[in-house]
Parts: sequence; C-alpha cells; structure tokens
Amino acid sequence: MTDHPGAALVPVAPDVYAYVQRPGGWCVGNAGIVVGADRVVVVDTAATRDRAEALLAQVRRVAPGRAQVVVNTHHHGDHVFGNCVFPADAEIVAHEQARAEMARTGLAMRELWPDVDWSGIRLRLPDVTLREQLTLDPGGVRVELMHLGPAHTTNDVVVWLPQRRVVFAGDVVFSGRTPFVLMGSVTGSLDALARIRALRPRVVVSGHGEVTGPEVLDATEAYLHWLRGLARRGVTDRVTALAAARGATGHPFAHLPEAERLVANLHRAYAEERGEAPGAYLSSRPVVRDMVHLHGGPLVTSV
Repeated sequence: MTDHPGAALVPVAPDVYAYVQRPGGWCVGNAGIVVGADRVVVVDTAATRDRAEALLAQVRRVAPGRAQVVVNTHHHGDHVFGNCVFPADAEIVAHEQARAEMARTGLAMRELWPDVDWSGIRLRLPDVTLREQLTLDPGGVRVELMHLGPAHTTNDVVVWLPQRRVVFAGDVVFSGRTPFVLMGSVTGSLDALARIRALRPRVVVSGHGEVTGPEVLDATEAYLHWLRGLARRGVTDRVTALAAARGATGHPFAHLPEAERLVANLHRAYAEERGEAPGAYLSSRPVVRDMVHLHGGPLVTSV
C-alpha cells in the first residue's frame, strides 16, 4: 500500500513532515518524519498494518535509502502497533516505562475494537530506551527526546527539533479533540504543557488532530483547569464521575469529538483530588464501561 484515505503528508519545516491521519478519533493517530542526511527519524507508527504500511511508503518516498530510527511517544497501540511493519534494522526508541507497558499489555487494545482488521500486527518492543532525555543526530538536524510524563501516560516522550522549532507532542496534546489523561495525570499534564511552552515552539504536531501553533497548548490547558474544577466539585458533592460527566452540559468543551473521554478524565482527576499519586494505576475496564454509558454505545473508531 502506498497511501491511505484521509492521510496527508504535511510539510512543517525544511525536511520535517507531519503525517496527519483524518478524520481522527479513537486509534487514528498522527506520525512524524524528520529527514536527516544520514538517517530518517519516524515519530510513531500507527495502529493497523495497512496504515503503518502507508506511513512507511511515505517515509521511503521522502527519505529513500536512509536508515530508519523510530521513536514511540508512548506505549498505546495506536502509536506503536505499526512498529512491526518497519524493517528489521530500524532502531525503535521509547521511554523505559513505555517498553515495560508494551510488554505488559501486549496487543490487548485490540479487544476494545474487535471489528477492526488487526491482521498482520505483532508486538515489536523498543530496542533503545531513555529515562529523561536522549539526543539523536540523523545528520544536519538535532532531534531531542524528552520525557514529560506522567501526563497522557506515565511514559510520554516529546520530540523537539530546536533548529526548526517544531515539537511532536504525542498525546500530551490533542488538537481539536478531547484530551485523555486516564493513564497519566491532570497535574502532570499541566506541568508538561508548561515545559513544552517554555521551548517556544513555532509548530506543534499533536498525537491526534491538525497541525497547529502553540495556541493548542493554551486550549489543552484550559480544558484541564476546567476538568480539575469539575472534579473538585464532584468530590465535594460525593457524586460519581459518571454522574458528574452527565451533569456537565453546555460547557465550553462540549463540541470536542470523543466527548466521552470526560468521564475517564474525571476518574483520574478524582483520584488526584483524593491524594493518589500522578500516574498511579487505575483499572481501565470500569472506566471504559462508563465511557460507553456516557457515549450511548460502543466507542467509535475509523481505524
């Protein structure tokens, strides 16, 4: 496969591309391509084999013959399942906790969407891990990897190109879509956004949604502050996260797609309001059930 409906290669700086997958939604995530003189750095690898093959075809088109380094921004399947499509000599890099979570959860994400064609996917773990920072030099462009979790997850890594002022933010940032912090932290996400803002990026490539400028950081921050306020009222009033989510009508973020994530985010925010540490384990199964109830049916993906 050489292309995929709805996917577009968007130039964002010299030799830097965002691979934007539309229309977005659950499991339909973006990727990035940074072309160096010697190697090409690929940021995330999509969820299914056909989508990953379409991404790989674009990588080979803009960086023919170059060795490949793949960076996984976190452990979720829509960002790492496509690892297996890349050549055996491609080096996979991620946070050490991302590798551990990938090994622990395997391909379990497929269970949420049993009707998706997951054929040809196998688990491929990272070869190289980092704890805080790692710098890559593909030739002519500096690529800095920074751990900013817990935010979306415990193991978020953003990819910063200081010479191009471009940041691939993974799912620390959702562009025009509802954020998702169930497996990370509200407080940690706000800290991560502040650290990204301090870089003074010109372009922000989110894990989902369109390419933007730094204004997307403000929008995500505003949502998280609103979420925290809603959680504090819910804890004080002793209402469940699902009841609080159902009662939150007409708020400024109601128009964002995947609105059912609100109840998941409230589960995390409630935990933090009650003193749980950022990133502390929360069982996802009851939270998914709450999201299905809030959505009024199964979670929708176009993957």
